[in-house]
Amino acid sequence: MGRRVLVADDDRKVVEVMKLYLERDGFQVITACDGGKTLQAVREMQPDLVVLDLMMPDLDGLDVCRLLRTETNVPIIMLTARTTEGDRILGLDVGADDYVIKPASPREVVARVRAVLRRVAEREVERGPQQLRLGPLLVDFRRHQARAGDNPVSLTPTEFKLLRVLATEPGRAFSRTELVNRVLGMGYEGFERTIDAHVKNLRRKIEPDPSRPRYLLTVFGVGYSLDEATL
Repeated sequence: MGRRVLVADDDRKVVEVMKLYLERDGFQVITACDGGKTLQAVREMQPDLVVLDLMMPDLDGLDVCRLLRTETNVPIIMLTARTTEGDRILGLDVGADDYVIKPASPREVVARVRAVLRRVAEREVERGPQQLRLGPLLVDFRRHQARAGDNPVSLTPTEFKLLRVLATEPGRAFSRTELVNRVLGMGYEGFERTIDAHVKNLRRKIEPDPSRPRYLLTVFGVGYSLDEATL
């Protein structure tokens, strides 16, 4: 399944259009119509990104953004009809990651969502481990080197990135869609199953028995994970 986006706006037409375009682009979409429901949805559904209208009943977008920033680092794109520089700066100052002026093209919003998620994924990988040891194999992400004892193991740049993404959260099941987005880029237009070929090649290089993988595990119906018990 695609990454989960929360669209929070009291204008039902805006919500419906944004939902349609985001779903066409492969995202899961949840919606909220006021500030209180937005906070509840973030806490319960844990979206990967929030598209947040500035002017909403109950709590406005600025208050919601301030409260969310005390609880979570979820990326936030502020959506508003306010056009002054001061309003834009205020939205960014309270913790928004991007700012889109209404009336906004749905395609632009989808592009902004993809761009923000791409930046977040890149930061997560950069903060990930610099080295990874799997049995006798030592992977050095900083130097792009891998060795099994004294023997070098030749990994492609994509294989290094795939391992590093999985190593950011050992034991977590990453979907194929998320791995494609984070490893190959959100602009990649090929098939999700492309990631299976990279996994197969990587297993041939790092697993003692590729037919019975110990490290790079298949999570049926989801995707793949790095077995935390082996680390």
